[in-house]
Amino acid sequence: MPKKDPRVDAYIAGAPDFAKPILTHIRAVVHAACPEVEETLKWRMPSFLYRGILCGMAAFKQHCTFGFWKGALIVDANGRRADEAMGQFGRLTSVKDLPAKKVLSAYIHKAMELNESGVTSPKPKKAKAKKELAVPPDLAAALKKNAKARATFEGFSPSHKREYIEWITEAKREETREKRLATTIEWLTAGKPRNWKYMNC
Repeated sequence: MPKKDPRVDAYIAGAPDFAKPILTHIRAVVHAACPEVEETLKWRMPSFLYRGILCGMAAFKQHCTFGFWKGALIVDANGRRADEAMGQFGRLTSVKDLPAKKVLSAYIHKAMELNESGVTSPKPKKAKAKKELAVPPDLAAALKKNAKARATFEGFSPSHKREYIEWITEAKREETREKRLATTIEWLTAGKPRNWKYMNC
C-alpha cells in the first residue's frame, strides 16, 4: 500500500489551480514507479522517500518544479531543461511540460537504484577564492600619505578592500576617478567601508 501523507493532500489542495493537475500527476507517477515510496514534507514541500530522499515537487505562483535529489546522476543533459527553476525539468506550467510517463518512470527507477546502492549526491564544487585585487598606484600613494586611512584599509577584509578598489578602477573618466579616490581617503579616514550608507547603524 502506498504511504501517503495527508499534508501532501493539503499542499496540493492549497496550490494554484494550474498546479493541481501537475502535482497530482507527478505524485501518481512516483507511486506507480516506486510502490514502496513514502511521502513527507521537507522544506515545506512534498518529498518522496525511498531509502533516503528520492525526489520532490513544489508549486509556486506561476510554475511548479520537480526534481531528483541526485538529479545530476539521473537526468542527463538531453533530458534536462536549464533555467532558473529548481529541479531538472525547468518551470512547469502544465503536465505537458514533463517528460512522458514512461521516461519519468525510468528516471524514478534510476533514482531508486542509486539509493539502493548507497550512492551519495556529488558534492558541489567549492567556489574558488577570489584573488585579492592589487591596490592601484594612485590609491597606494594616497594611503601612504594618510596613516589613518591606511590603517583602516589594511584592517578591512578582502571584500571591503575590493569594493573600494573596484569603485576607483571602474571609473570611466579621469576626473571621476580622482573624485572617487578623494572620497575613498575621506571615508577611510573616518573608518567607513565603501557601502557604509547602506549598513544598519
